[in-house]
Amino acid sequence: MRYLKLTVAYDGTNFVGWQIQPNGPSVQGHLQSAWNLVTGESAVITGSGRTDSGVHAVGQVASLMTEQSLAIASIPGAMNANLPQTIVVREADELDYDFHAIRDAVSKTYRYTIQMGRRRSPFLLKRSWYVPRTLDLELMGRAGQLFVGRQDFASLQSAGAPRRSTVRTILELRCQALELEEFPVFQIYVTGDGFLYNMVRNLVGTLMLVGRHKLGLDDIPKILAAKNRAIAGPTAPAEGLTLMHVEHRRPDPTNTA
Repeated sequence: MRYLKLTVAYDGTNFVGWQIQPNGPSVQGHLQSAWNLVTGESAVITGSGRTDSGVHAVGQVASLMTEQSLAIASIPGAMNANLPQTIVVREADELDYDFHAIRDAVSKTYRYTIQMGRRRSPFLLKRSWYVPRTLDLELMGRAGQLFVGRQDFASLQSAGAPRRSTVRTILELRCQALELEEFPVFQIYVTGDGFLYNMVRNLVGTLMLVGRHKLGLDDIPKILAAKNRAIAGPTAPAEGLTLMHVEHRRPDPTNTA
């Protein structure tokens, strides 16, 4: 048996999300179909996270077990020839242990892009959240640091996918203001050891209220302490979110417990 790691990029606009669902095309479904066309083998390709409809990825990681002898260097090109143009296998690696994209993940980094100003960019329409007003970016950056650390993020969890624990660790949150295609944007990068359902989008929605001066810095600890989704900000639109990178651990061969 061979254990493969695929690094995948995709524009999530026209997909129901990563996971195969009965109501439309999925990234996972296209990847599995491409693998079948290339090898004749039916295999389950497991992603590190089930990104929602409209969410994009630059560095989604997927795992695959196979008995095929296809050369590792030929896998990206062979699969890409059988994928829609909005999905690309960037890299393929063969690992010498039972690699699993979910189980072995230790952190993920997401980027959220907000486009601001009086003129909406046609180029960023499906890649950002357009907010047609001035935001206090400095205050948003300061508020973002209050989410860093190991905390209970129940107030940022949307209904629909309850978890046994709502405690997570945000390892880093950084912000940058820049221009894309000559339009001003504000990007928020969030790295964590795991995320609750819609956690990043709800965090961004809360920071947006800070940027509009509808919430202050002292409101963030209160929101987290309340463990009440109703008092946090709105869920930011899916199209502004991109999965940038997933970090995985290599099992310790000396640990036989």
